[in-house]
Amino acid sequence: MANCLVLGADGFVGSHVAEALAEAGHQVRAVDRLRSSRPLNLPADHPNIELRPADFLNRHDLDTALEDMQYVFHFVSTTNPAASAKDPLIDVDTNIRMSVVLMQLCVQHNVRRLIFPSTGGAIYGQDLSTPLRETDLTEPVSPYGIGKLAIEGYLRYFRQSHGLDSLVFRLSNAYGERQNVVGSQGAIPIFLNLVEQGLPVRVFGDGTMVRDYIYISDLVTMMVKAFDRPLENDTYNVGSGAGLTVNELIDCIRQVTGRDVKVDYAPARPTDVQHVVLDTTRYRKEFGNPQLMSLTQGLEETWHYVVKRAKKER
Repeated sequence: MANCLVLGADGFVGSHVAEALAEAGHQVRAVDRLRSSRPLNLPADHPNIELRPADFLNRHDLDTALEDMQYVFHFVSTTNPAASAKDPLIDVDTNIRMSVVLMQLCVQHNVRRLIFPSTGGAIYGQDLSTPLRETDLTEPVSPYGIGKLAIEGYLRYFRQSHGLDSLVFRLSNAYGERQNVVGSQGAIPIFLNLVEQGLPVRVFGDGTMVRDYIYISDLVTMMVKAFDRPLENDTYNVGSGAGLTVNELIDCIRQVTGRDVKVDYAPARPTDVQHVVLDTTRYRKEFGNPQLMSLTQGLEETWHYVVKRAKKER
């Protein structure tokens, strides 16, 4: 069993990964700002989880958190695609800069491996090849994707120049319990929340944009299975491998919820990628074929979460 540091451990993906690692018997130091203004996503009393408030932007906090850690999961992102487009410098000054600081500190603390969840949706750009492989050209069209690719580049540099082992997961569109239902990222929970309120969903473009959706427990299982294994590669796509248009997704939501979903179509945004489906052949060759939840079942699970959450808030 390993000592694992999870940065951003109270977020959507981070909390699920921290919990899965703890359930597998690993000792987890769960680091986040842990604001008292909202309930924790993390279980507060798990014997294998040490909750530690810290600020990713504070070098001293990072240095202290890294003590005695073997594996580091970097789930912190101070921006999302929409926010990075409004002010690209925020992404540079926070995400990129502090990720490099983290790499420096990992070298000093002799960390065994740094695991970074990159983006599969924004890093490849407008290439319409399907499905997209890890070796395909990366031409991100948004500051968010550019920032993720820059961090991947620094990881290669630190691997070659400082011997810091790293693992990059390029993630498709994860969805499920604990995801923010009112933000600007994560179509499925946002749509379901609007449907629960009887409001129309907003779609940028004509709804033909294609995405690859994976339920959160499946994504986490794939990551936890591979994080401490010997690797043939340093970068892996993680997704369902199946493409779905936004219009098809809305039809599925209608079937699952039994609601008449109204759609408000808005002009497409220049930083939206039209077609992204990830090829997971590399992952499956090394770690086996994952058993993935169907979209219908995943939507049902997420719908139950959204409805339950709405009832609590009323």
